[in-house]
Amino acid sequence: MLRRSALKSAAALAAASIVAPAWSQDKGPLRLVVPYAPGGSSDRTARIVGDKLGAKLGEVVVVENKTGAGGRLAMQQGKLAPASRRELVLANPATIVVAPLVFKDAGYDPQTDFQPVGQVSEYEFGAAVATAVPVKSLSHLLAWLRANPTQANFGVPATGSLPHFFALMTSEKAQVKGQVVGYRGSGPLLTDLIGGQVPVAFDTLDTLLPQHEAGKLHILASSGAKRSGFAPDVPTYKESGLDLVATGWNAFFAPTSMPQAEVARLSQAIAEVMKDEDTRRKFHDAKMVPVSATAAQTAAMLKAYRAQWAPVVQQSGYQP
Repeated sequence: MLRRSALKSAAALAAASIVAPAWSQDKGPLRLVVPYAPGGSSDRTARIVGDKLGAKLGEVVVVENKTGAGGRLAMQQGKLAPASRRELVLANPATIVVAPLVFKDAGYDPQTDFQPVGQVSEYEFGAAVATAVPVKSLSHLLAWLRANPTQANFGVPATGSLPHFFALMTSEKAQVKGQVVGYRGSGPLLTDLIGGQVPVAFDTLDTLLPQHEAGKLHILASSGAKRSGFAPDVPTYKESGLDLVATGWNAFFAPTSMPQAEVARLSQAIAEVMKDEDTRRKFHDAKMVPVSATAAQTAAMLKAYRAQWAPVVQQSGYQP
């Protein structure tokens, strides 16, 4: 009986997504919860960080995917984690900033139910047209849209997504009244863009890059403060004459039940992991920009981010 129980325990342990070899008997495993399915950028981020973090702390780190409700389910469950269950959620602006603004009851309050631990990545957005479109710059595109307002249809991968609100941000800054056309994912959006069904698309830069590199579309501008190392041929919005800088991010958050000493310990460890050259190489290989930030720096970033994006989301009147 004891042997059978031991075998069952070993099998259960092997079935989990454990990414560190050591076990901390007194604390139990550290869980990194990803609100999305395996295989996406959030999942890759958690697994790269988890692998390095487990080795650094000498503890078991388990990556768990809790999908549902556009990421809100993981947040709803995460806020209830007791202090004895060490759990961090890898969140992004969709769950931390947008959802609480557009849902009457998101099921959690990111400002009272969670505390920032550390930002680990950043990504940019891009505006793109099909290569068949005779537009070679963002300023040229905006001039054309002003002259042809009925053609000002902005394709985005999903209504309520960050690219949706970035398209509105672009529209407002450029004083071009555009109609946002939401798709069921980036794949259908890019198919219609390349096929000429929509004149311009807004999406994350890493999503647009493969088709840009294949010569099927042309990214007119990226939204970072400087040109992306992944697309040095693409000018920024500022270089294109539009004073706009906007990015997205991934960051770890802990429930407020986690003691401050543990938050500080994990924050320092994650920041150090993100400075590791091998970690940064793995992020770059996945076309993700690594970031090393303390809990305080992440909180400051989040405050500035809300100040930039909340008015755009609220003024849009968007409701799911």
